[in-house]
Amino acid sequence: MKSFFLALQFLTIIPLKLEKFKEQDLAESSKYFPLVGLLLGLILAGAHRLLLLLNFDPFSINISVVVLLVALTGALHLDGLADTTDAFLSRKNKDEMLQIMRDPHIGVMGTLSLLCIILLKIAFFSSIDAALKTTALLLMCSTSRWTLVLSMFLSSYARHEGKAKVFMQGMNLKIFIIATIFTLAICVLIYQLKGFIILLVIALLAFWVNSFLNSKIDGVSGDTLGAVNELMELAILFSLGLLAKINMWAIFKIF
Repeated sequence: MKSFFLALQFLTIIPLKLEKFKEQDLAESSKYFPLVGLLLGLILAGAHRLLLLLNFDPFSINISVVVLLVALTGALHLDGLADTTDAFLSRKNKDEMLQIMRDPHIGVMGTLSLLCIILLKIAFFSSIDAALKTTALLLMCSTSRWTLVLSMFLSSYARHEGKAKVFMQGMNLKIFIIATIFTLAICVLIYQLKGFIILLVIALLAFWVNSFLNSKIDGVSGDTLGAVNELMELAILFSLGLLAKINMWAIFKIF
């Protein structure tokens, strides 16, 4: 359980105050990233249900849920998205891009990326039917955090040092397989065949994004991992909205 609580402490603002642990303990905690995501999804789903019972209008609820996710994660991944956007749109070389990501100040492009990602999340979440809101939140939070494990498994660390280095150095096949089993179980149990399809689509998309990152900075960093999480959350919401409108059995009958 210690590894799970370490993952919870790292990915959220929940003040567990775990200080005595080994570097390998921190690396091992990444296998629980999907479960931490599931917990976040449950909290968001509970907040969504509570606001419905209090008769808030749907649009206000959708905004509140997205903002709550930002608060629960301490904007950890949004910070990475902003830094990554500033760096990659600077058209600099690898070393200069890594230096830009180190800069504590946010640029115009980074600011715009935050505005766009938040507005698009609200828009896509609003487009999902009320009956699927809980499903969307659970899949979005758990599967997106699995893509962090996928990226760390597939890549090397682009920096000599940094917060994500411990996770990268300790990553191995066992951790990746366990995280994948957790995620597959969550997707299939929650959304059956469509859940599996969403996981497959997101895996392919994450693989492509990871390949792009490797081609630019020869690996990944903590900031690019945050960007991956944000982009995958958005992609999952979009995929859910799209799949909900498709009759899967009708498609199978065609073939």
